[in-house]
Amino acid sequence: MVATTAKPPLTVAKIPISSWSFAVRIWLATILALFVGFWLQLEAPTTAALTVGVLAEPTRGQALEKAAFRLFATLIGVTVSLAIAGLFPQSRDLMLAAFAVWLGICVFAAKLFDGDRAYAAVLSGYTVALIAIQQIDKPQHVFESGMARGAAIAVGIVSIAVVNTLMSAPDRQPRLMTQLGAIHRRVRAYASATFRGEPGNSTTFVGLLRELVALRPEIASIAAESSSGSVRSAAARSAAVALIAQLLAARATLGPEIEASAWSAKEFLRRDREVREDLAALRSARWPLRVWRAPLYRSYRVAAESGVRAAAWFAIASTIYIWAGWPAASVSLSFVALIAALGATTPNSRAFTVLALVGTPIAAVMAGILEFIVLDGADAFPLLAIGLAPFTLGASLLITSKNLLWSGLGRVNLQFVMLILAPSNPQTYNPQAFLFTSLFIIVAASLLLAAQMLIPPISDEKRRIRLLKEARGELAEPSFKAGEAPEVATFRDASRIAQFLSAGGAQDSERLTLLLSCFDQSAMVRICGSELMMLDGGPLAPLAHQARAALVQRDTAMLRDIARILHEKASHTGSIEADIAACLASTSDILDRNQKLDLLEAT
Repeated sequence: MVATTAKPPLTVAKIPISSWSFAVRIWLATILALFVGFWLQLEAPTTAALTVGVLAEPTRGQALEKAAFRLFATLIGVTVSLAIAGLFPQSRDLMLAAFAVWLGICVFAAKLFDGDRAYAAVLSGYTVALIAIQQIDKPQHVFESGMARGAAIAVGIVSIAVVNTLMSAPDRQPRLMTQLGAIHRRVRAYASATFRGEPGNSTTFVGLLRELVALRPEIASIAAESSSGSVRSAAARSAAVALIAQLLAARATLGPEIEASAWSAKEFLRRDREVREDLAALRSARWPLRVWRAPLYRSYRVAAESGVRAAAWFAIASTIYIWAGWPAASVSLSFVALIAALGATTPNSRAFTVLALVGTPIAAVMAGILEFIVLDGADAFPLLAIGLAPFTLGASLLITSKNLLWSGLGRVNLQFVMLILAPSNPQTYNPQAFLFTSLFIIVAASLLLAAQMLIPPISDEKRRIRLLKEARGELAEPSFKAGEAPEVATFRDASRIAQFLSAGGAQDSERLTLLLSCFDQSAMVRICGSELMMLDGGPLAPLAHQARAALVQRDTAMLRDIARILHEKASHTGSIEADIAACLASTSDILDRNQKLDLLEAT
């Protein structure tokens, strides 16, 4: 059989056609949003165009899901704006203090989620800044400002939805299915190496875990792509959970006992069947046999500290603005909240502030060229559409770059150019307004960066220490609740490893090894606890209770004794008792192996 290689994607100017298609869709949606905003005489047509920039996602499902969360979060933000303005109508300081608390709450919530849910949390925060804080001297206009913003956002959402539909924006599901299939093959290759007795490659293992966890937001987004999207999303989610369980089974085959290794191999084959069934369900758009959740690990301590820091940064910036007595400081202060909130959705909030500080002057130059050189006093809408083309297309193409720096600059410029330009009908050409808006954003980023230097964000090392400490705490007090499947809990632990890696954990090999040790032990203890439940209510129930106590105490000698007793009582190979005995033996191997690691660390 002749091997075939994938054809390289078609390109124009060495840029893939898919990237050009995405850029054209964003430009057309931006023009449509502005046209409808002008036609409806919206108070904030710029917000409609900015909404398109926010929803600039490569696939239709991602854009629709983000749009839904944007509407929901805007509704929350408008409601909170009205509440804050109503409670503190005559007190600027109390209004700022209340908003600082609200911003901290929103950042706290964002740190407990990922993807569009985290974005919705921070959007609920900075919406209040764009509505209530900008109207801090005119609180009676908060309601009108909120309604204007809501109407403009609705226009932006409809615009990008129409353009994506007419231009057949790609769905995420086909590529997701390909990715899961490729990961499945790599898991099997990893298992083949362990079955041959080769040393386990932890780098491969954690890399596969990280890739699977990273697919979680994209799996959720395919629910919005079609009428069968929720079914496909459930199948993809179950496949991801099953793949992590299969990875764990492959890793467990490294033990010295033949009986334990045989059980691990049998467990691996069972998980392999589950993965293939889930992938088949994904292809045929039918419900999987097992619908599993894919929960995210949540460190409430880290989230709370991040929320407190965000509130403190805003409070510092507010104090400086009040002390300086700068006119129109409320506009710049709202940009402080905007940048701080968006930074909370990134692994490094200070790096995002630096990116905003670097990107804003670039965006100001681009907006100045567009407004005073390209348009130069023109007020015809077709000229505005043509003038926007190179700037919108260029920024959109940058967003598709695999380089995170270029992609981030593209997203910043796509939105900040529009924000500084502030298209209106008729277009105003006011150099003073242009300079003030540019200055407001630059000063906001500078003040926020200064506040972050004074009160630094949680360091990567502290995050890693906290994650490891929490993993050890859970291992010391394992629970055997019947309400959560071991596979689901294992996925949550895998997401903790992914968070550890995003905090620079790949370079912290010592703590990463300890975290993997906790992962192995917790997963196997939960699996054994689940298996032992099958003995409850029968004659072997006291033995099962004794085994659970040994698991809590990590008494491997007792576990082996109980495994031997169960093996003797087993009627045949493959019976429930024999499988539980093998599971206990495998778990005792893993506990012994990792207890030696703990002793080495202690010395």
